[in-house]
Amino acid sequence: MTTTLRPTEPLQRAADGALSRHFSVCVNSRPVGAVHLATHPGFGPSVAQIHALRIEEPDRGRGRGTVAALAAEEVARSWGCTRVEIAVPADAATALRLVTALGYVHRNRTLEKALGAAAPALPQGSSARPMTAAEFGPWYERGVAAYAQDWIERGVPETQARDKARRDQEVLLPHGLDTADTLLSVLEHDGTCVGTLWLALRPEAAFVLDVESDERFRGRGHGRSLMLLAEAQALSAGRRKVGLNVFTGNTPAERLYESLGYQPVRYTMYKQLL
Repeated sequence: MTTTLRPTEPLQRAADGALSRHFSVCVNSRPVGAVHLATHPGFGPSVAQIHALRIEEPDRGRGRGTVAALAAEEVARSWGCTRVEIAVPADAATALRLVTALGYVHRNRTLEKALGAAAPALPQGSSARPMTAAEFGPWYERGVAAYAQDWIERGVPETQARDKARRDQEVLLPHGLDTADTLLSVLEHDGTCVGTLWLALRPEAAFVLDVESDERFRGRGHGRSLMLLAEAQALSAGRRKVGLNVFTGNTPAERLYESLGYQPVRYTMYKQLL
């Protein structure tokens, strides 16, 4: 039996050059699943994303998903893409094994935590306040540089990484400190600034976009205090769940989030296309 991808729509081309196309996964012309392939909205047309790769239950376990993923990679190559990415739910163990076997590398994961009814208290001596306008500019530039470096260290070309970092910041903070549903806070301990927190209030949950302890004061529990602050702010805003992304290899952060009860909900994987 032959497994193939068959387009179910014409190739979609956006004004900015983005590409998208839906396919049916077929076995001898019989539809058994679906794939959506698109170029990456953040990295641009050189990076593809495999969305919603699905094989119907009766045809699972027969290699259909493997062939569909490899066929999607060939389409991505024909588009001129040099990298392909896929997001895998944390509870989809079979899918995670499949993409790992195909050479995809774990880049980052999304974690979530359901919150209780009571807001956690900050440790004695610690307090939080809103970030000031004078603090915002330097914090913003440091954030762009650090975010770009995270991507560079994971194989993203420097120019592409810096462009993405700048673009993401502009999209997420279009009005700076006055951006709606955004909390930018400074953590102080005994009157000294020891860290910053960037929390976005999304409809379904609060999301930690950036949490940073001052390098001079790391190893003293301030990262934990910042996360407790995020949870308290989320509850105060009526959100009962907090989410965040953590890059692979950031072991101290991973240990901190695990100790606080955060659980993985999604893995983002990538593969360089030769």
